[in-house]
Amino acid sequence: RLHHRRSPQGLWPEAKTVIALGTSYAPASDPLALEAEPDLARISVYAQGKDYHDVVKKRLKALARWLVAEQPEAEVKVFVDTAPVMEKPLGEAGGLGWQGKHTNLVSPQHGSWLFLGAIYTTLELEPSQPHRDQCGSCRACLSACPTEAFVSPYVLDAGRCISYLTIEHKGPIAEEFREALGNRIYGCDDCLAVCPWNKFADEAHAMKEFLPRPELVAPRLADLLALDDAGFRSLFSGSPIKRIGRDRFVRNCLYAAGNSGDCGLLAQVEPLLADPDPVVAEAAAWAKARLG
Repeated sequence: RLHHRRSPQGLWPEAKTVIALGTSYAPASDPLALEAEPDLARISVYAQGKDYHDVVKKRLKALARWLVAEQPEAEVKVFVDTAPVMEKPLGEAGGLGWQGKHTNLVSPQHGSWLFLGAIYTTLELEPSQPHRDQCGSCRACLSACPTEAFVSPYVLDAGRCISYLTIEHKGPIAEEFREALGNRIYGCDDCLAVCPWNKFADEAHAMKEFLPRPELVAPRLADLLALDDAGFRSLFSGSPIKRIGRDRFVRNCLYAAGNSGDCGLLAQVEPLLADPDPVVAEAAAWAKARLG
């Protein structure tokens, strides 16, 4: 669908203006703090609260309704990570921030912690000035990547990215990456968390819907490994994590268990050797072998 991504008009020929928007989800605590707690699971900051797709789209629709009320001739379309919309370059062109060397948008006010959305409209509005790149010589994000997913500054090999591997990738994760996953079971914040611009980010600016649910801040791997499909759906109701399904989630938890060095987790790992899903069963065998 490259033709849709080349320009907003490729997706909607009548579009004249894109209104690019961002909202902060800056965390109150250090996302890297659980690195030294291998019996606990690390869930990406963005997924610890309510599903951003629903929260941000609701706000964008409210803004779009206001726009149409002010300009009845306006037509609008609202997008939050649900269509081939290039939110990051559009956000840079709209002055929200710049695409950093980790390829994510960096805001001078909110650091690397931004959810992005876009409103396409037929209105012709005066464009904002694009934001200039302020990464300078910093390479902190590139050095922090556990799987060396950055081919070069501003270029990411998605197939090596832990966020891709734990969320989008189906089937077994290649063994070359499993140890590097550590205790990350859903996404990865490392390249964002080390960004020096985050010293200007303030969790007070984050919407209350994005505040972390206590049970997702530092969950025990032993508890997560015991989840069946019903338990998984109940725990992650209203969470973006729900969409990957129980099997893929437990697969990730088994890799984390194998990396933990905690033989006490064998009690949760061994029953999964007979799991109906072959990917889960293979991950359980890998974890058991790692735990000795």
